[in-house]
Amino acid sequence: MRNQLLAVLLFASLAAHAQPLPNTISAADKVYGLSKFWQEVNYNFVYLDKVDRRMWDSTYRAYITQVQATPNDYEYYRLLQRFCALLNDGHTNVFAPGSIGSLMYGKMFGKYWFGLEYIDGKAIINRRLKSQAELFPIGTEVIAVNGLPTERYMRDSVEPYISSSTDYVRKRLAAQNLLYGLIGTSYDVTFRKPDGNEFSLHLTHERTADTAFFPAFVNTPLLELKWYPGQVAYLSLNSFGNPAIDSIFDTKLPELYDAKALIIDLRNNGGGSTGVGTYILRYFMQDSVMQHSRYFTREHRAAFKAWGKYVTPKDTLNSEWNKRSYRTFNDNYYYAFDYAPDTFRLAAKRLVVPTAILVGNNTASAAEDFLISAANQPHMKRIGDRSFGSTGQPFQFDLVGGITARVCTKKDTYPDGSPFVGVGVVPHIEVIPTVRDFISQKDPVLEKALVYLKGEIK
Repeated sequence: MRNQLLAVLLFASLAAHAQPLPNTISAADKVYGLSKFWQEVNYNFVYLDKVDRRMWDSTYRAYITQVQATPNDYEYYRLLQRFCALLNDGHTNVFAPGSIGSLMYGKMFGKYWFGLEYIDGKAIINRRLKSQAELFPIGTEVIAVNGLPTERYMRDSVEPYISSSTDYVRKRLAAQNLLYGLIGTSYDVTFRKPDGNEFSLHLTHERTADTAFFPAFVNTPLLELKWYPGQVAYLSLNSFGNPAIDSIFDTKLPELYDAKALIIDLRNNGGGSTGVGTYILRYFMQDSVMQHSRYFTREHRAAFKAWGKYVTPKDTLNSEWNKRSYRTFNDNYYYAFDYAPDTFRLAAKRLVVPTAILVGNNTASAAEDFLISAANQPHMKRIGDRSFGSTGQPFQFDLVGGITARVCTKKDTYPDGSPFVGVGVVPHIEVIPTVRDFISQKDPVLEKALVYLKGEIK
């Protein structure tokens, strides 16, 4: 029954899909691709100890048959994506090739176009066409999809394909991708406007010609500097994926010295390279010693795994050798990287003033590493919502048919060993925007930071 239900979920989209889908991967290669992903996870995934191994292996065995029955490359990719999502890790993913990705839409429904965000536990329209202001007011909620309440549809049809380390990010991504599907896929969707009026539409994915969006899309700069009253500098750092941000920062530094307080906005920073971010952080620290995450990776030595098969838990009590053998056999022996805070020198002076760091669910990866390095600075306070809750060093590899994957190989913690992966970096002052804030275009996180800093400026 379980396998029949899964098959229904996997193939339902084909009924509404008009054009032929690529079908280039042989049955043998489909099994190979599935097996390669399973193998790399077993050997390299740093959080394998958190996985229900019986479930993981039994699902793999069931999928050997199911992947061969997939009728095209798209359904095969989706099955791999669902398999990967069982690992609950934001840095372990399966990616579609361009031949598949080009056939998938999230917001386009011919004459209709809208985007969604997860706010107050609801899927809310956050952007639409200018011409459809009356039909889709900002703040309109999707309350049902294909006859199911939105929360249930998300849980059953969207969340099982999302790789995330935290439940709240999984929910957010599920809302954003609520209607993500192939060209030609149809949905019956019920909406509720902010005034309470409800209406329904039958929507089919097809290209939208109109590109007059509201709010309009703007190019987000790597770095933005602006000023608020009281000599409060606002510095948004929007990506650590491009090292050019460090050079841009160098040009802004002389102006920043006029600040009596500082806001660092990381809410739209999805990460990149840790060193890019900490280059900037150095100038705002009290001293020349910077803490960073502790790092761990799995260590596999075949002989210890062989010995460990015959070791029982009681054999490990007084023997490090037996303990290592037992843990290696059970895939949870870890190498701890040497830890020492980084010491640095600066040619320019520092700017140590009351600082608010704005954080949210999109603050991820290297941006979270930035937060860990700043966590012991008493003049810095995090304001907003929990961070993404996932970082690490992914191992990237090819599967079949242009499908690629990555597996997280490095576990990061606070210096004292406390976790933030799977938890998120928690703000000192929690501020979570509401639908009302959203509709009125208020930024309560920024407003709270300005109020906080006003009380800190001397």
